[in-house]
Amino acid sequence: MIPGGGQPNMQQLLQQAQKMQQDLANAQEELARTEVDGQAGGGLVKATVTGSGELRGLVIDPKAVDPEDTETLADLVVAAVQAANENAQALQQQKLGPLAQGLGGGSGIPGLPF
Repeated sequence: MIPGGGQPNMQQLLQQAQKMQQDLANAQEELARTEVDGQAGGGLVKATVTGSGELRGLVIDPKAVDPEDTETLADLVVAAVQAANENAQALQQQKLGPLAQGLGGGSGIPGLPF
């Protein structure tokens, strides 16, 4: 209900929706440029992903490399990438959460992970 019984200003609502959509697009672009790190094995393996989850870098300490035990190294790589992606998801929630709330509560918006 609009106070006073008036009709909603459709042009104003449309402008607000367009602004929120632009703010959301800007936040998504910022996430794609922002790099987030994750690590495993006490820092033996470090992964860097963008805020949107794209793997950008992987650093492996030579101490983590054992030719007789490649399974442990593989596990450390997976764990580091997962940690980086968890950090990226937290950043997404921080940047996009308030915008998604303004667009209808955040659930059911295509392309958003929450």
